[in-house]
Amino acid sequence: WVHLIIDSYHDRRTAFRFTVNPLGVKKDVYTSNDNQEDLNWDAVWDVATRVDSLGWVAEYRIPFSQLRFGNQSGERVWGFQVQRDIARRQERDTWSPWVPDGRGFVSRFGDLAGLVDVPTPERLEFVPYASTRLTRAPGNAADPFFDANDVKPSAGADLRYGLPGGLTLTATVNPDFGQVEVDPSVVNLSAFETFFPEKRPFFLEGSDVFSFGQIVTQNDYGSQRYFYSRRIGRQPQRFAGGPGVAFFNAPDETTIAAAAKVTGKNGPWTIGVIDAVTPEEKADILSVAGDEPAQRLTTPVEPLTNYFAGRVKRDFRKGATVVGGMLTSTLRDDGDAVFENLLRSSATFGGIDFQAANAGRQWILSGFLAGSHVAGSAQAIASTQLNSSHYYQRPDADYIELDSKRTSLDGHIGELALAKNGEWFGSLAIKQVSPGLELNDMGFHGRVDYRALSTIYGYQSLTATKRFRDYGYYAYTNQTWNFGGDMIYNGLAAGGYWTFLNLWNIGWQGGYNPSVVSDRFTRGGPLAKGPANWNFSINGASDNRKLIWFNYFTQYSRAESGGDSRYLQVTANIRPASSLNLSFGPVLSGDRSTGQFVRSVGDPLAATTYGRRYVFANLNQTTLSMDTRVEWTFTPLLSLQVYAQPFVSAGRYSGFKEFEAPRTYDFAVYGRDRGTIARDASGVYTVDPDGSGAAPAFGFGDPNFNVRNLRGNAVLRWEYRPGSALFVVWQQQRSGFEPIGDFEIGRDVGDIFRTVPTNVFLVKATYWIGR
Repeated sequence: WVHLIIDSYHDRRTAFRFTVNPLGVKKDVYTSNDNQEDLNWDAVWDVATRVDSLGWVAEYRIPFSQLRFGNQSGERVWGFQVQRDIARRQERDTWSPWVPDGRGFVSRFGDLAGLVDVPTPERLEFVPYASTRLTRAPGNAADPFFDANDVKPSAGADLRYGLPGGLTLTATVNPDFGQVEVDPSVVNLSAFETFFPEKRPFFLEGSDVFSFGQIVTQNDYGSQRYFYSRRIGRQPQRFAGGPGVAFFNAPDETTIAAAAKVTGKNGPWTIGVIDAVTPEEKADILSVAGDEPAQRLTTPVEPLTNYFAGRVKRDFRKGATVVGGMLTSTLRDDGDAVFENLLRSSATFGGIDFQAANAGRQWILSGFLAGSHVAGSAQAIASTQLNSSHYYQRPDADYIELDSKRTSLDGHIGELALAKNGEWFGSLAIKQVSPGLELNDMGFHGRVDYRALSTIYGYQSLTATKRFRDYGYYAYTNQTWNFGGDMIYNGLAAGGYWTFLNLWNIGWQGGYNPSVVSDRFTRGGPLAKGPANWNFSINGASDNRKLIWFNYFTQYSRAESGGDSRYLQVTANIRPASSLNLSFGPVLSGDRSTGQFVRSVGDPLAATTYGRRYVFANLNQTTLSMDTRVEWTFTPLLSLQVYAQPFVSAGRYSGFKEFEAPRTYDFAVYGRDRGTIARDASGVYTVDPDGSGAAPAFGFGDPNFNVRNLRGNAVLRWEYRPGSALFVVWQQQRSGFEPIGDFEIGRDVGDIFRTVPTNVFLVKATYWIGR
């Protein structure tokens, strides 16, 4: 590869990279914050290559309209870098000296001077699209909303316009993202939402501008996203089914009526503003009420919503110091009563952050402070206090209290970190997240309510020795307390890695977590003991210059309670030709838990556990999946990408038991230590907690599961003219479920392909008009 990289802002932090290989295959990358790459930036440019007996050459044609720079008279000076990757040596040669040890990238560019009378280009790009989607899915012939061949044509457009000062306006109307890769399958048995990365081009491009609170550290506890663009166009949040509904037809995702953003730099200022509107979504239902005739009605499932995010940063000291701020807002139309007690009517987040480095980028101090405010009906805010992020109802937490009359909730988050780059590296981070922080309307987070201290120190050598090309080792710690002063996490770990001269590499990591207390184990109940555990992992890869090469990761962990976890992933990468890459990545994992939450039930006789019984079980779970990818570049303008993931997971519950006392990991097994338990023919368990009938009996369904899924898509892309593309897409999904519990590879994998699939066929054409 050859990389031509231009810092046209000359801010020592931002760059535009244009990359080509000898076959003329192009790649463009946007770099921000000195070394953060965005591979989703898509520019319109041209390049030609020639291979001869002396090597190969590349000739570029990059329109000024694809760069970003403000109005300026006289001479311009741009940051400039040229790099070459030599695959057979795994070597990167650079024109301006640079080392990959964390001490900056763009800030180490050379200067390209003598640029005189370069006009600020008039940048206008208009990309309309037209698409047709055919969905063939299994269904019930009695369902009036079922269509065996559901055809949906669509049209929309994207716009880019160059604003004065180096800013860019990007807008979209009725966008279609049918060519985007599907999400993988997961089985989530936790109390928290699964995070899936953003894949839609409109939201990916330039998304780095909206990154907030990205402290510089090699070790941190917890993770938050303050702008999670997948909230825009999300799956409707109100379920259309329920009593009296025979059939319903609800949209899979919320329509994005329009969205616009302004991003870029104006002098020392980095600016990002985005606004998107999603209209009210409705579901069609067939209502059946008693002896009345069935009625076809509509019911709202997602309100009219406006999403806004604004970000601004200012550079000082030639980009070595940056100070910025961010504000996000989610506003929902609460005119429809069905949403009043279900969703918060508004959510606001705002904060400031900074980053300051010394001249060589060896020492970096960074931090941020921010707050959130959500408002809505008393019931909506009570639900917020009760959810898994907050658990205000915990009976033995004396520093928080559930207030069912509140109509708003406030919280804050802050962190300060000091990092050192270079051969000897390390960082120290202090973080605080208050119990009331709520970001999930436009951001993403799991638990809140903690104070954390994170450290790491290590050594890395980038100089080859007689045995190693590079190597390193490190040790780190994490200690975390909730706002009540209880230590909820304590981690100690160390690891190392080596790259051999033959380009094989191996790494290891081992850690120990002493016993702590858990304020999430009982899911809103009293504190419990978190058993001590240890873990060990090994990872590595063979020489990726070969026709076939492998990478692997394996981990084992064990808790003092008797539970353990095993994980193995091996990926085979096959490159039969320079234009074709295949990868097959089977993953096998097994988990044995002695404390899987089942349910809780109120009982005033359970005085020890504050009037509720907390039911747990042993869980033996096995999961097998395989990520399969095909990347075939027929020509620089025609490519095929295929992704498929067969997935099976089986979980068997046994030894149903009751949590006995706060701050312990003690249980009483039903039918042995306490009460009785019985399972009927339909799979429903009935528990008599004390065996005498004095305590109210309760029941729950059989939680055993066998999940079998296949998700995949194939995307053929032809760039028939610069900036214009034709997509032909095939998506397939298969899903099945049985409450068996045991894992049998032949049966479970075979049942995937005996399931009736849902097939989606899409043809989409875009046409680029620009100047």
